[in-house]
Amino acid sequence: QVQLVESGGGLAQAGGSLRLSCAASGRTFSSYAMGWFRQAPGKDREFVAAITWTGGSTRYADSVKGRFTISRDNARNTVYLQMNSLKPEDTAVYYCAAKFGSWSSWPADFGSWGQGTQVTVSS
Repeated sequence: QVQLVESGGGLAQAGGSLRLSCAASGRTFSSYAMGWFRQAPGKDREFVAAITWTGGSTRYADSVKGRFTISRDNARNTVYLQMNSLKPEDTAVYYCAAKFGSWSSWPADFGSWGQGTQVTVSS
């Protein structure tokens, strides 16, 4: 298991940008696929983006494709989510998650979760 701590959330205007970071503890971070999920009030947690343990492959939800970019730095044990062209519907608590081995878009497949960071986009 790895421990995860997100940062970088906050308030942004529509069309603006934010960059989320997720710092992981543990020496085997590079063995984990990483994902970003989000949960808005009254809604289920939904997949946003994922990246393989090498960083060589990424996946995105259709709702964020072309606007968000996931990346990772295994030397720093950190995964990032660059969010551009933000929309009010991007408002949610954002969570990073770790899954040993191959990537997935299903929350239940991820064994480690951060505490979440709030992102609020005003119109």
